[in-house]
Amino acid sequence: MRYVEIINNKPTRSTGFLKIANDYQNKIITIYDDYTCSNNKYAYDKKTNSIILNSNYQAEQAQKEAERISMLSLTAADVERAIYKAKGIDFEDVIALVEQSSPQCKRAEFVSEGSELTNSGEGSVAAGASAIDIKALKIELKANNFYRGNPYIDAVGSLLGFTKQQLDEFFETNDYTKLMTSDEPVDSDSDIGADVDSEESEV
Repeated sequence: MRYVEIINNKPTRSTGFLKIANDYQNKIITIYDDYTCSNNKYAYDKKTNSIILNSNYQAEQAQKEAERISMLSLTAADVERAIYKAKGIDFEDVIALVEQSSPQCKRAEFVSEGSELTNSGEGSVAAGASAIDIKALKIELKANNFYRGNPYIDAVGSLLGFTKQQLDEFFETNDYTKLMTSDEPVDSDSDIGADVDSEESEV
């Protein structure tokens, strides 16, 4: 139980101690022990003059989490090294794979972020390839840092067989094993990917 001060139809402060609440100009009581005025989990209902659960809280938290994940970033070397360890290919191989999967997509316009790029089901590989502008992809692969929110990450990831959850976890941890399925062997050789690093350092 907490005491909440209401001024001009707005919660201004709260406390769990009645002695402190006695100084409040206008107070109400809420049963939510974790209530604070800044906790978006709750809202003040003017009609009932009470603290209620915020019906939009889950959606708001999901949106915040999606925004946080989209801003996660890794260096180009991190990403290329992970792809090499997980799939045995580098960026040049990725470009070749896209071209091979859908030659006509060289002049295709890149789809918007809201388009259907599925990670499963019929035509997922073809859909991923056809959604990628090869020239634009080559430019993107020259970037120093890759952001998770870049739609090319999902498009290429889908083509390589990575789910969105795998990509989220990889960008969160920078752990290439997140891009592998449970039945794929994990190579513990720390020298894997050394060629990728050495080639990049010579550029």
